Amino acid sequence: MQCAVIGAGGWGTALARLLARKGYDVRLWARRPQLAHELDILRENRQYLPGVALPKDHLTITSDLAYAVTGADVILVAVPSFAVRELARRLKAVRAGAWINLAKGLERDSLLTMSEVLRQELQTEKIFTLSGPSHAEEVGRDFPTSVVLAGTDLALGERLQRALMTERFRVYLSDDLVGVEYGGTVKNVIALAAGILDGLGYGGDNAKAALIARGLAEMVRLGVCLGARRETFFGLAGVGDLIATCTSEHSRNRRVGVRLGKGESLQQILASMTMVAEGVYATQAVRALARRHGVEMPITEAVYAVLYEGASPLDQLNALMTREPKREVL
Repeated sequence: MQCAVIGAGGWGTALARLLARKGYDVRLWARRPQLAHELDILRENRQYLPGVALPKDHLTITSDLAYAVTGADVILVAVPSFAVRELARRLKAVRAGAWINLAKGLERDSLLTMSEVLRQELQTEKIFTLSGPSHAEEVGRDFPTSVVLAGTDLALGERLQRALMTERFRVYLSDDLVGVEYGGTVKNVIALAAGILDGLGYGGDNAKAALIARGLAEMVRLGVCLGARRETFFGLAGVGDLIATCTSEHSRNRRVGVRLGKGESLQQILASMTMVAEGVYATQAVRALARRHGVEMPITEAVYAVLYEGASPLDQLNALMTREPKREVL
């Protein structure tokens, strides 16, 4: 099987390594020629996945997109959510056996999921999303990891599932593509809130556990309203990814939240980052969807206020804690 991994960030690099070590022929595409050259020579992605050696066999690194996808049976799309549509338009003529989206987010203007964007542009139903608690830093070092692959063609999905699995990378299969994608999107918003708590100095066990539980409630409410199955959010793509992203030092979204809680502006934070924190963009889209469908998401509203309205993180925390008393419901 020949694979193309489009995007040489940490996650794309980690999966390219995984597939090459399984013996598949892999072409990893980097947008910048200089980065492609460095990866090829050093066999290490020092910018996005430092300390992880890349195999010399079965892994070709290129900045030529046409070459990267030529003859590919499977194409893994590992670019940020805001870049997916433009990339898909460049690949419209490509006829791959399957496409696997790795981005966790929504398109900001259309509010579409990444699989919906790919389906619009590529005119194929052979589209899957891979999601779950899967920090590239751990996958690249062969730490045990479990994820979920979601799509509508389960026969094809079973073949992809087996192709991706290793003794340290377990893949479950789901046909709830909507649920898996909304889980992967909303958890990044809640991770920003978790970081804000830490930055304020209030990220204790009690507060973090409450945030994860009530964040899960928001995820379930929105997802079910939009057609997802409730049980999906109690699996890897929901609560599993939520826990990892809200508690890990690897989480870029949580780190952005920490800096917000300590008083830095969003503009200062983004200007200093080389990697994308998807939650910054997802917050706008998730809030817009919630308001469109009348779904109550107070944590999301609070994060939006801090990010885009200049609200004080401490004031938003106080406002959440002093809302009207109510019964605990999802």
